[in-house]
Amino acid sequence: MMKKVKGKLPTKQNNRFKSAVESTPDVANGYRSGLSAMGPHTSKISVASTLLIEGSVDIDTCTTAKYPNSNRWDYVFAYDGRAYFVEVHSANTSEVRTVLYKLQWLKDWLNNNATEINKLKDKNPFYWIQSKGFAIPKTSPQYRAASNAGIKPIAKLNLE
Repeated sequence: MMKKVKGKLPTKQNNRFKSAVESTPDVANGYRSGLSAMGPHTSKISVASTLLIEGSVDIDTCTTAKYPNSNRWDYVFAYDGRAYFVEVHSANTSEVRTVLYKLQWLKDWLNNNATEINKLKDKNPFYWIQSKGFAIPKTSPQYRAASNAGIKPIAKLNLE
């Protein structure tokens, strides 16, 4: 996926993403600059201008205590004024159902507990980035289920 750079550079005064995170109790202390909340997974994100990255949050870590038995989503980051939600997960047939549960959890969480972050979503905001290889046959019911949910595994997210 390619996205054109259009925005202004974020500053401490106009960082809507940081404000949205800080106003969301579940993740209020989770804001990190750049993509640092994603730890070693930052290499799975490529952007045209790192200056337009407004910050990131490890949703999974921040929400573990409150939702210990849920299939929680991994990360959110903001780039050029829009929020992108990334799940780094195995891409094989046995894991599709888990990722779909995580996606549903995320959508419910955004609508009920993270409304300010929800307002910043890009028009295509949800990404499943495969942690290793890809092992979901394109003719399988699991592949169709992921496609119907609007999410298919990709090797790397490129926002250009």
